Amino acid sequence: MLSHLRRYLIAGLLVWVPLIVTGLIIKFLVDALDFTILLLPASWRPEAILGFSVPGTGVVVAIVIVFVTGVVAANIVGRKLVELGEAIVDRIPLVRSIYSAVKQVMRTVFDDGGQSFRRVLLVEYPRKGLWTLGFQTGVGVGEVQARTERDVLTVFVPTTPNPTSGFVIMVPREDAVELDMSVEDGLKFVMSLGVVVPEWPPLAKGGGKLAPGMTKP
Repeated sequence: MLSHLRRYLIAGLLVWVPLIVTGLIIKFLVDALDFTILLLPASWRPEAILGFSVPGTGVVVAIVIVFVTGVVAANIVGRKLVELGEAIVDRIPLVRSIYSAVKQVMRTVFDDGGQSFRRVLLVEYPRKGLWTLGFQTGVGVGEVQARTERDVLTVFVPTTPNPTSGFVIMVPREDAVELDMSVEDGLKFVMSLGVVVPEWPPLAKGGGKLAPGMTKP
């Protein structure tokens, strides 16, 4: 009787907990972006037109602002304005450092031709014999590459269950094992504390390679 009760409770939790957590995250994001509604004239806001506020309107406003900014920044005049703004920012010491770092990260992540977060790797970390999931964020790390005289990959090893923090390590290419799983599946694995294990397709369908001594289960 108790075993059945426990099984049903766990089954219910598996349904409700992901829904509640997803809802809370979405609510947090919507609330965080709703401040953009203040950029609209008071007479254009939903409460002035409809008589009541509409949650999520700020999200739409934020998307429109980002889209319009992209359109402007993509033409010649817009690029000149962006360059002027960056020149001003570049004269402010602390702001310059933060802005350039964030800009470089964004360019790396969204560069279609780059390797950032394109591959999930298996690396021996923090010591030999212990395998850790990581994400390739780059290749050819300048001085490190030259000093080690080896083909080195830059790998981000996330912490669990919060993958936004972690460690950046440099790994020789031959010591990294490329996995078949997608970046999304890799993040699910990390965030679930290793509970959610991606389905492993036959090696013929992917580019995964086995490390020495590893066998397919």
